[in-house]
Amino acid sequence: MTPKEKFYKAINYENTGRLPAHYYGTPEINNALMEHFGINDRRDLYDRLGTDLRHIGPAYIGPEPRKFDDGSTEGLNGERYKTVSFGHGSYSEPSYLPFENVDDPERLEDYRFPSADWYDYSSVRQNCLGFSDYAIEIEGAGTPDFINGIGRYRGVEKVMYDIALEDPVFMKLVEKRFDFLYEKTERTLIAGDGLIDIVGLGEDLGNQNGLLISPDTYDRLFRDRHKAFIDLAHKYNAIAMMHCCGSCRKLIPAFIDMGLDILEVVQVDAAGMDITELHDEYYGKIAFCGSLSVQHTLPFGTVEDVIKEVELRQKLFKEGGMIIAPTHAIQAGTPLENILAMYRTIGSME
Repeated sequence: MTPKEKFYKAINYENTGRLPAHYYGTPEINNALMEHFGINDRRDLYDRLGTDLRHIGPAYIGPEPRKFDDGSTEGLNGERYKTVSFGHGSYSEPSYLPFENVDDPERLEDYRFPSADWYDYSSVRQNCLGFSDYAIEIEGAGTPDFINGIGRYRGVEKVMYDIALEDPVFMKLVEKRFDFLYEKTERTLIAGDGLIDIVGLGEDLGNQNGLLISPDTYDRLFRDRHKAFIDLAHKYNAIAMMHCCGSCRKLIPAFIDMGLDILEVVQVDAAGMDITELHDEYYGKIAFCGSLSVQHTLPFGTVEDVIKEVELRQKLFKEGGMIIAPTHAIQAGTPLENILAMYRTIGSME
């Protein structure tokens, strides 16, 4: 059975013999694993771990991002990013927010927003053919990602006020972001010529203790736009998989009603996200991807703890419905033996 066949059986709640596997890691973890295996290519890393999904996308051909004297680099919307160390590694964090003080949506009319024309789609089909045995994904957690995405060029705190007030500037930025990413996604699907299996979406709607916004607010501001992406995936015979960090359990019925196929990344450490409870309530209604904790089990557990958690998922989802993966990018400092134990126990790695 190919990885692609295994993926489709799993999301349709059919026994696959081995549950599919997926992987996310920070650059530091990627490099540590590649050094462990004696390789220097990310594609080889996925092969060594035995994961079943592969990601492709169009090539960026847009304006060259500007670099500034303070070491920051320009993003697609004119924001700037600096590398910030957290000890074991680093993240790229916003250092300049071009829309932070914009208070009139008319000021956005002449702004140069990113365009789907900034990408070359001519190699998409060939890239798909190169991974024909795998489940092929496009886009991901940043599409459309209105809260985090706009937070990166307006400010996270500002965006939370915007949502509460339904600020017209924020709503205009939502419209601009939606139009750009929807067109880019559709043009990629067209270029893929039926070879793309998964449209990755994302919106972090929860925190550790509950929802960031109420279900009513979600319905008013975001639901129709998310559903448009789900419907777009289905229009081109692809699966819709949405990344949602935090406690999003109260929105899962809405996701199911919208036609979402897979919920990713299932942050089991957040309130109400216990994997056994989710299995019992939603088995057969939606598939899950993720659920191996990057907050506790992988970084701080023992090898035995990791094995136990994987085996629980294998028992719960023995008839499918689960792609086993971390609950986010595996963070720097996580013991390699725990990561390797995860994939060995899944059965994807020799």
